[in-house]
Order: sequence, then structure tokens, then C-alpha cells
Amino acid sequence: MLKFVAIILSGMAVGFLLRKRQLQVMPHVVTVLIWLLLFFLGVEVGENPQVINGISRLGIEALWLSLAGLTGTILFSWALWRWVSTGKDRAKRMPSDTPSQGQSTSSGKSERQGTGQAMKGSLIIVGFFVLGVVCGVMHWLPDLNAFGNVSFITLFALLFCVGITVGNNATLLKSFTKLDPRLMLLPLMTIVGTLAITAIASLALPHRSLTDSLAVGSGFGYYSLSSILITEYRGPELGTVALLANIIREVFTLLAAPLLVNYFGPLSPISCGGATTMDTTLPIITRTSGQDFVLLSLFHGFLVDFSVPFLVTFWCTL
Repeated sequence: MLKFVAIILSGMAVGFLLRKRQLQVMPHVVTVLIWLLLFFLGVEVGENPQVINGISRLGIEALWLSLAGLTGTILFSWALWRWVSTGKDRAKRMPSDTPSQGQSTSSGKSERQGTGQAMKGSLIIVGFFVLGVVCGVMHWLPDLNAFGNVSFITLFALLFCVGITVGNNATLLKSFTKLDPRLMLLPLMTIVGTLAITAIASLALPHRSLTDSLAVGSGFGYYSLSSILITEYRGPELGTVALLANIIREVFTLLAAPLLVNYFGPLSPISCGGATTMDTTLPIITRTSGQDFVLLSLFHGFLVDFSVPFLVTFWCTL
């Protein structure tokens, strides 16, 4: 765990030193590294007959753990919203404002395009995983051990690049100070809510240890990095569960955000989005929760995203 922490912190230090430069290439580098790592994960899964034979069982486990984590985040974020806002203020801040027809049409189109791009990006990543599975099943590639070494080095590079991206974003770090102090508890509600209900749900999976379930839950929608880390520590079977569970979480947020806002308040889509609220789920959150919650969504995504490698490796090493 310490080596992963050291790599991330080193990347943050480099990013901070380069904060006066716009490192526009870094998101593209991170994307390519994620594609490679998901491909290697797919190869490991495809070459493991036990995982392939039990893929339906793994899918059910992933759905169960994902629903448990989502339930926890919804309940805890709803409780925070009830505490932060009075009835009058809640009605005022709910996204029920009535913009002009032209503004509504334009913003709605832009947000739908943003959501579509997010879904497209997710499908591409899943495609690399599936391609790796096919290559593994068909034995089209050399010995798996060679790929294990390559994937481990690639993982180090990914964590370093993620650290650079975080350290280089000076504007985002400064903007966090403008948030309502109570709303800054939302990342904590997301983490605690997810892990609390996931721990209870793990009782229904006697063949999994508590730490296995908590490691899966600690992905918070960051399916690429969390599944790769879990595969390194616990093997491709649990890594596949983590991949599926966190994909389910992201897709659920994209599809259910309007209903979540109506029944559980504007914080619930942000909490459900987990680590993705800085990027892929931000458009739908902006549309359903309102512009007032964009900064909170960025703050939430930043902290939850940053917690993923630490929490996942923590549970995996217990």
C-alpha cells in the first residue's frame, strides 16, 4: 500500500511544480493507460477457467454489492440534505427553476451530448476489457506472467499520472474553500454510507470475506482503477466483480439521477456518482441537481476519487 501512496504523492508533487503549465496531454495519457490495464485484466480473466465458468455468479455478486453501496449513499446523502436545508430553503434550491424555453432546449441538448459522451467513453473502456477476455480465452497472447509484469508497471504509471493531474489543478483546489462547511461532509457521507451497507450486504456472501466486499465497495464507481488494484491483490475473480459493480453504479447514476433528485434531494445523484462526479456524471448532475451544485460535485468527485486507491489497497492488505 505504501508504494502506491508514495507514487501518487510523487505525482502530485510533480503536478504542483508544473502548476503554471497546462498539461492538456495528461487526461489522454491516463485514458490510454486505463485502456491498457483493462485489456490486461481481461486477459487474466479470459485465461482463468474458473472465472469464465462463474461469470453469471460474479455478475449477481456485483449487482448485489453495487445496490448495497448505492442504498447506503442515498440514505446518508438524504440525511445530510435534510440537516443542511430547511423546508423553505430546500424548495428554493431544488432544480425546479423555470428557465426560458430557448435556454432549456439549449442546455438540455448540451447535457444530453455530455451524457452521451460519458456513456461512449465507458463503452470503449468496457470494450478493451472484453477484447482482453477474448484474447485470453482464445490464447492469442504469450504467457500471462509476462503481461503481469507489464500491467504492474503500467499501473504505477497510471497512479503517477493521476497524481500529476490532481497536483496540477490549482483552480480546483482553491475553489473548495468557497463551499458551505456542512456540504463538505458529503464525500464522507458517500464513503461511510457505501461501506456501512456494503458490510451488511457481505453477510449474504459467505464465500467472500468482509474485506473483499469492502474493497469492491471502495471503488465508488471508479471501476478501472479499483478493479485493477483488486486484481493485483486478490486475483482476477474479485477484480471482475469490482469492475461490474462499479460500472453498474455509474450507469445507475446516469439513468436514475432525475428520480433520485425528486425523492431524495439534490445531493443523492452526487453521492451515487461517487468518484465520477468530476467527469462522466457531471452533466446529468448539473441538469438534475442544478448549477448551484456543480462546485460541490467537483469537490465531492475530487475527494472520493482520491480516496479510492488508498481505501481499496487498505482493505486488500488486511
